[in-house]
Amino acid sequence: MVADNSMDFLIASRRQRPGNDPIFALNAEAKQRIAAGEDVINATIGALLDDEGNLATMPAVVEALRQVDSRVGAGYAPIPGRPDFRQAVIDDLLAGSSLHDVSVCVSTPGGSGALRMAMDDFLEPGQTVLTGSFYWGPYQTLADEAGRELTTFNMFAEDGRFDTAALDASIGELLAAQGRCMVILNTPCHNPTGYSLDADEWKATSDVLRKHAKTGPLIVLLDVAYAYYAPDALEAAVKALAELADDLLVLFAWSASKSFAQYGLRVGALVASVPDAAQRDQINNAITFSCRGLWSNCNAGGQAGITRVLTDPVLSQQVKTERQALVDMLDRRVKAWNELAGPKERIVYPRYQGGFFTTVFCDDPKAKAAALREMGIYVIPTRGALRVAMCAVNEAAVARIVEGLDTVLA
Repeated sequence: MVADNSMDFLIASRRQRPGNDPIFALNAEAKQRIAAGEDVINATIGALLDDEGNLATMPAVVEALRQVDSRVGAGYAPIPGRPDFRQAVIDDLLAGSSLHDVSVCVSTPGGSGALRMAMDDFLEPGQTVLTGSFYWGPYQTLADEAGRELTTFNMFAEDGRFDTAALDASIGELLAAQGRCMVILNTPCHNPTGYSLDADEWKATSDVLRKHAKTGPLIVLLDVAYAYYAPDALEAAVKALAELADDLLVLFAWSASKSFAQYGLRVGALVASVPDAAQRDQINNAITFSCRGLWSNCNAGGQAGITRVLTDPVLSQQVKTERQALVDMLDRRVKAWNELAGPKERIVYPRYQGGFFTTVFCDDPKAKAAALREMGIYVIPTRGALRVAMCAVNEAAVARIVEGLDTVLA
């Protein structure tokens, strides 16, 4: 029997889905050209490569994962995650903070899982999540899949600093329209701009959040995927949010992907900081229930290995030393970028002090990215800008990227 091709088996909202993620598609194209012998710079993918173009890893992390008992890796992890893993994440993120003893945690498949779960549990279907006007594209995909909407506030004011006035207005509008608001802040080392809020910006942001927390349920989700690449900036963020925890809900999307250079391991966590004990239990029950409904449980071997990395004093210090070498390597590229791109009048970008990416503002980014590809330089076009993955190129390539950008932006 032949199926009736006139039938639509997909539901209406799924019929026009694009195939491959655009970032991965451009990365694949760049790799094909490199494999064919072309002189191509691939500044697309969000993974840290060494100066020879190989995926950078931390040997101590690799060894810790290798030593996980095969029966542990083969078995099911508890639905919310291993208890020792969950506690280790809280310790890693919040040690020394007043949030430490009032936080609960569940394991998630990477930081993406934490973001998706937060949308499911803290916004009603059809409601809207708020983030900055420059954002990691999958935020939109995660919202779509969760049956939520995504809207943005202008991220940078005319002086180039974080636009807290725009944040203020957007939170007010959402609270008035839907009675609650969730805002995703990705700092330190924002993807795609590399921007990190400083102490003064956090003070201004805190004032805005405190004001609106009196109006309705306000949830602040801090995406800390790149936290290890600017530890001081994370400390400022945690301090600011700790002072607000009695008035609003503080969530963290934690990830081992960048922190431990294990992108394929898919080990992450959602951390909720809730001073009220009864509400903390209620939220813990809700996110545990969501684990079962969204992915059942997460990578058992990965949790075991990362737990050991976080808790074994000798191994932890070894990992910190190995990570610092990678941070230093990346910082050399950041320094080269600022020295070469900073003086170029046509290359306008936000404050960039560290992290995987920087973003260059421009009109018609798709056309500019296409022109760069003709020159053998691959970057990611985003709304109003080009994202340059400094994590994926060596220091020597920075000059060519800068010159290419200066040419196409003329």
